[in-house]
Amino acid sequence: MGKPSDLVQGTLDLLILKTTSLEPKHGWAIAKRIQQISKEELQVQQGSLYPALHRLEQQGWIKAHWGETEGGRKAKFYSLTRAGKTQMEKELANWDRLSSAINLVVQTNEA
Repeated sequence: MGKPSDLVQGTLDLLILKTTSLEPKHGWAIAKRIQQISKEELQVQQGSLYPALHRLEQQGWIKAHWGETEGGRKAKFYSLTRAGKTQMEKELANWDRLSSAINLVVQTNEA
């Protein structure tokens, strides 16, 4: 899944919220973690990731602070806020409902 249009509309926000819920991560680490957990199926491009991070920060769902990466470089680290945790839970419930409904349609044997 190399291009952003392959992601279902709105799923990138959920993936970012979920990834930052575990521990603060910088942008590149968020993209790598999503790629690793999805077994290389999802690849978030910088052109999609950074606007999404900025939007989520403006909405108050994540917060950023400057820190140092393992390699010693300065980077912005993102972490989930309380409002972000609430939003993530809403989006997870919505995803469960939507994916279950889609599975019902695509797995039916009726024509």
